Amino acid sequence: MKTYVKNLLLITSLFTIGVLWGGCKKFLDRPPLQASLEDLNQGGLEGQVFGLYGNFLDRNGAYHGFSSIPWFALNSFRGDDAMKGSSAADGADWETVYDNFQYQKAHWSSMMYWDQHYNMINKANTVLHTADSLQLSDPASLINIAEAKFFRALTYFDLVRVYGEVPKIDFKISNPNDAKKPKVPVTQIWALIDADLNAGIASLPPDWNNATGNSRFPGRLTRYSAMALAAKAKLYRSDWAGALGLCQQIISSGKYQLLSDYSTLFKVEGENSKESIFEIQAYVGPNGVPNSGHEYGVEQGVRGSGVWDLGWGWNAPEAGQEASYASGDRRKTATILYSGQDDGYGKTVPPFPTVPRLYWNKKVYPEPSIQASTGRRQNNWLNHGVLRYADVLLMAAEAANELGGAANQANALTWVNMIRSRAGLSNLAFTTQAQLRADIKQERRSEFAMEGERFFDLVRWDDALSVLGGRGYTACHKYYPLPQSAIDFSGGVLIQNPCW
Repeated sequence: MKTYVKNLLLITSLFTIGVLWGGCKKFLDRPPLQASLEDLNQGGLEGQVFGLYGNFLDRNGAYHGFSSIPWFALNSFRGDDAMKGSSAADGADWETVYDNFQYQKAHWSSMMYWDQHYNMINKANTVLHTADSLQLSDPASLINIAEAKFFRALTYFDLVRVYGEVPKIDFKISNPNDAKKPKVPVTQIWALIDADLNAGIASLPPDWNNATGNSRFPGRLTRYSAMALAAKAKLYRSDWAGALGLCQQIISSGKYQLLSDYSTLFKVEGENSKESIFEIQAYVGPNGVPNSGHEYGVEQGVRGSGVWDLGWGWNAPEAGQEASYASGDRRKTATILYSGQDDGYGKTVPPFPTVPRLYWNKKVYPEPSIQASTGRRQNNWLNHGVLRYADVLLMAAEAANELGGAANQANALTWVNMIRSRAGLSNLAFTTQAQLRADIKQERRSEFAMEGERFFDLVRWDDALSVLGGRGYTACHKYYPLPQSAIDFSGGVLIQNPCW
C-alpha cells in the first residue's frame, strides 16, 4: 500500500506515454510526462516498466489473472487449505470445477487467466523489443530490462505450474497470428525463466536506498527479488543445491528479517517491510483519494450485510486447515477469522448462517483505522504479497535437508526453528531426514495458508494424490486443461493437455 501505480500505463502505436510518478512514499506520483520512442533513449525504459508494475493491479477486471478470483481458483481453491467460499449458490460452478476437480476446458476463469498472463508477457516483450531496437545498454536501461524479464519469468512461472507445456513467446506480438505457437517442453519454459532471472540477479540493484538509508522506491524489484524467485523455480525441479545457494545469498545479505509478529505481515504497517521481497502494490489515500486499490482483499472479505458487507467471501479457509495448526500456533488466529467470534478489534463477526461460512481469511481483514481514514468499508488498499523472507528460509531448509549431511541438516533445523519461534512454537530437534521433511511440509502449510502455495507444494512433493484423492484429484489433475478458446484460436497448432 505504501507504494502504488496510480494509473495504468497507456502505450499507443506511437508509444506516447503518460506516467504518474512517485513522492516520498510512492514511486509513481508525478505530473504526467510525455515521451516518444526516441525520447526513451534519454532516460531508459522506466515509463514502460512502471506500467508493468501497474498492470498487476486488478482494476475493472483488467488483470483478474493475478490478484482476483481466477487467480484464487487456479492457485488456491485446489489445495486443502482453501475453498471457493462465498455463499453456496454464488459461483457454484467454481466449486465443482476447482474444489471437486471437475475441470472444464471452457470455463471463463481459465480463459481469463491464460489471456491475461500472455498479455502481461507481451507487454514485457514489448519493453525488451524497445530496448533491443534502440540498442539501450546504459545502467538505467539494464535495470529496466531486468525488471521486464523478472515479470516475464514470474508470469511463465505461473503458467508452467498451472498448465505444464505452454507456448514459448519471447518476442513482441505485432500480428495476432504471430501468437499461434505450439506448446514447448516444460524444460524450455524453465530455461527461459532461469535466463530471465539470471539477468535480474546480474542487473537489478541490491536495494533502492538513498544516502540516508530510506528507500527511494519502496516496492520496486531488487536483485534479491530475482534470487528468491530463481530459488523457487529451482526448488520446483528438485535442484536442491541451486536453490540452497541462492537462498543462502539472500540470508547472508542481511537485507531481510522476520517480523516479530506474524499478523503484522497482513496489515498496513507490515507492507514493504524487512520481510517483504516482492509485493503487488495497492494504495487508497485519505478519504479514498487517490484510489489505486485493487480487488485482492475485497473479493476475499466477509460476505455479510451492512457494516459486515466486507466483500465477496471467496477463498475461505477449510475446516481441515483450521484443525491443522499445532496447539499455540499464533498463525492460526492471524489466518482464520471465525463467524460468531471477536474479530480482534472488539467487534463480533455475525454468526453462521447469518453469514454463509464458518471461517474467513483473516489475512485480508480490513483494519478499522484504515477503514476510517479511507472512508471505505471494503479492503481494496491491501498489497498482495508474492515473495517474502519466510519463504526463503523454508526453501533453504527444504533444500538443505534434501541434500543431507550433518551441516546442512543443522542449518535446515535452525531455519525451521526461526519460523516456529515467531509462531510461538517450541524448537524442534533433529531425528531423521524424513521427520524433518514432514516438519518442513507442515511449516509451509501453516505459514502460507490462503496464499496460493499449498496445491503446488502438494503436487511437487508427489503428495497431491494421497491428500486430495478423496476430493476427485487424479494424476490428470496435476495440470489444468488448456483453454478451449486458445486452442480454437490457434487453428489446431496448440494441442490440448493429455487426459482432456
